[in-house]
Amino acid sequence: MTLDDLRVFVAVCRAGSLSAVARELACTQSAVSQHIKRLERETGVSLLERQPRGVVPTAAGRVLCDAAADGIAGLDLALRRLGDLVNGESGSVRITTGGTTVRHFMAEAIVSFRRRYPKVSLEFQTETSSRGCFDALHAGNLDLAWITIGGPVRGIEQRPVADLPWVLAMRSDDPLAARPRIDASDLMGIRLVRLPPNSTSGARLDAAFAELGIRVGSDTSVADWDTALLLAELGLGHAVVPAVPGLPTPGDGSPLRLIPVPALPPLSVGWAVRRWDALSPLARTFADTVTASCTKTLGTGEPETAPVPGDDR
Repeated sequence: MTLDDLRVFVAVCRAGSLSAVARELACTQSAVSQHIKRLERETGVSLLERQPRGVVPTAAGRVLCDAAADGIAGLDLALRRLGDLVNGESGSVRITTGGTTVRHFMAEAIVSFRRRYPKVSLEFQTETSSRGCFDALHAGNLDLAWITIGGPVRGIEQRPVADLPWVLAMRSDDPLAARPRIDASDLMGIRLVRLPPNSTSGARLDAAFAELGIRVGSDTSVADWDTALLLAELGLGHAVVPAVPGLPTPGDGSPLRLIPVPALPPLSVGWAVRRWDALSPLARTFADTVTASCTKTLGTGEPETAPVPGDDR
């Protein structure tokens, strides 16, 4: 049994496909199968079950996959930290997040961090959902994820940084544009540019609408907040989005207007990691720099310091 055997096995369990892992590793499906067969010989049990559309781990396979994933992630993190010790201030920090997060939440912090650590490599990986960010963290090759804070996730610690109020975006010539605030009743029957329901922010918004008894229509959906704002500015509908840093303000010449919707509960955003106490010093410094920048920009008071623990059930 080798470390490569375990890495391949974990990858197959996550992908649910031998061929997909073979493509990712630029090898043959037969080579991937050999890794699995070697593990099955060593353990004496069947680890994968074939199904019409791929493979799934057996009960024994799930036990080995969970243990192997935790061990590989810990080992990769240790190797990264050793590299930082060897390289001093010329290591790397790897972050995963959505496509628009860097511009809205990290731009100032990145400049500040780069000035302080000019030799450190900052690597960003884009994911389309918090779930994708969690999977990337579990894979063990990333340090930090910027996410919409949600419920507990096994093996992940979440740390809120800011609570974002919701705003209704529309053109300045819209009948609602002169309102100081938007009430829940104002949203009834409105045509919205919708956030994807499989995203945490989209699901939170749908849940808030349901709780308030708000029914809205939609004939347009988007993958991110910035696109929703652009379509609202073009007059293709209204958009309910969180008030992220850098949004247009009245009087700045923008044809877009953003009116607060105080009836909707704020959206919490922040960091997710596998373990805060295992972060490298560079990764922790980058996270703290972004947190301080957001606190200053959004006026959120003192940064949150108590993590939301992972669900260890």
